[in-house]
Amino acid sequence: MTRPARRITAGSKKSFGMYEKALALEAAGADLIHMEFGRPCHDTPQLIKDAAIRALQDGHVHYSDMRGEAPLREALAAKLNEFNAMTVTADDVLVTNGLTHASFAAIMAVVDPGDEVILLEPYYPQHVGKIELAGGTVVLAPLDAAADFGINADLIAAKITPKTRAIVLINPANPTGRIYTRAELEALADLAIRHDLIVISDEVYEHITYGGTHISIAALPGMAERTISLFAFTKAYAMDGWRLGYAVAAPNLVEAMLKITANDVTHVNAFIQYGALAAITQGEAAMQAMVDADRVKRDIVVSALNQMPGITCPAPEGTIYAFPDISGTGMGAQALADAILEHAHVVVEAGSFYGPVGNNHLRVCFGSESTPRIEEGMARMARFLNTL
Repeated sequence: MTRPARRITAGSKKSFGMYEKALALEAAGADLIHMEFGRPCHDTPQLIKDAAIRALQDGHVHYSDMRGEAPLREALAAKLNEFNAMTVTADDVLVTNGLTHASFAAIMAVVDPGDEVILLEPYYPQHVGKIELAGGTVVLAPLDAAADFGINADLIAAKITPKTRAIVLINPANPTGRIYTRAELEALADLAIRHDLIVISDEVYEHITYGGTHISIAALPGMAERTISLFAFTKAYAMDGWRLGYAVAAPNLVEAMLKITANDVTHVNAFIQYGALAAITQGEAAMQAMVDADRVKRDIVVSALNQMPGITCPAPEGTIYAFPDISGTGMGAQALADAILEHAHVVVEAGSFYGPVGNNHLRVCFGSESTPRIEEGMARMARFLNTL
């Protein structure tokens, strides 16, 4: 009688990858450079903090609108219309406790037991557990490794069955750093429309781009009614600890997600939403300064990796991750990541953490440490790899 529910015990074991492996070494006093997880190294801009403090002092400390504070949703709708080329109103926006919460609500709202949900591989592992908790089955469809992990509609179409309910898209992509082109997104949209599928579009890195143009798939013809678009303040505004995100969808899907969020959290913390309002309406310059700093670190990491024996690394178009090919080292991803941790005291993630197609890759986060620490991390890795 004391056992957990079967939906817990039957699901995949939760893993924190290399971060979990690094804890013991760090506890023993090792100076580790963390380049394995996507935590921004920047502090939240002061104007955002100040707005949240003012809201707290002004008495925004009580129950709030379950959909999110009205001024924030109005500002988000304006941003979505202008930046994302969507046609939405504040009623189409649901404020959530981070994008993780938004994706959980989206999956729980649309996936029935027995439904299949396609993840594009390499995939983001957190989506697996949510799909399983909803009773769904994860189906992996490979991205096109020969085209820098681009979207190949034929590879996805081969995985669609009568049980397929949804496709999860991450754009810009974690872990590959790709920004998908309009043609790639149109091919995916065509599949979704022809097979009557929902697209759950994770766009947390929408602002962290280095020259490419971010396109929201919901803005394409025929996709607004079948896309749940997910966003957050986590990365671009360095607000990961604030746990603040939002979802955008057609009214019937917003109502379905609200049934989840109203039952698990009631609503998001009231006063922090005014920090988010300041971010949206006043924070562009501060955000751009952080993106510019990440661009510098990206260039340092890509240049250094390409000089290491057995490694080649294209420059990521977006996100805070490089996804170097390590096949020339003769080592698999997990073995090399473990060796780098042990001998160089640099923590990078094995590409295999994101699915078998990542076994010839590492994911190296250049956004998680300061520039001097990134430079030191690259120097440590180079010294180690030159000994192999």
